[in-house]
Amino acid sequence: FVSAVRIPLSAVGATASMRLVASYKVAKRFDQDISAVCAGFAIDVAGGRVVAARIAYGGMSAVPQRAAHLEAALMGKPWTGAGVADALPALPADFKPISDMRASGEYRLRVAGNLLLRLQQETPDAASAAEFSGASPLSRLAPVEGVA
Repeated sequence: FVSAVRIPLSAVGATASMRLVASYKVAKRFDQDISAVCAGFAIDVAGGRVVAARIAYGGMSAVPQRAAHLEAALMGKPWTGAGVADALPALPADFKPISDMRASGEYRLRVAGNLLLRLQQETPDAASAAEFSGASPLSRLAPVEGVA
């Protein structure tokens, strides 16, 4: 029984700062299918660098869990494709996914990293982020077919 869900406002607050919140599901079918990998992200970026990161994956272990090593590896890195790619080698320290009928362990690790890269690529630049006035910069993106 869940009595409440609270999502804190971004602590970063400046126009050059933003909180990115996104979730992704990768499954063979869109509706009523267990995901091979799902991800939830809350990344705070200030001055073009990651200042806080909360990352959780499902389908990567027996229960959904946070990727603590990946979160730590992202801290202080530039929020660029290269900065994210530099942090991704930490992901296998967080998870040793199994292979099953939904996906192989290698596929799951690759997809998990690619979902973080996808978030980075979908992030608007700092100049356009100011117009969002505290809303998630991703809220204005069109939904992607097949990903919930």
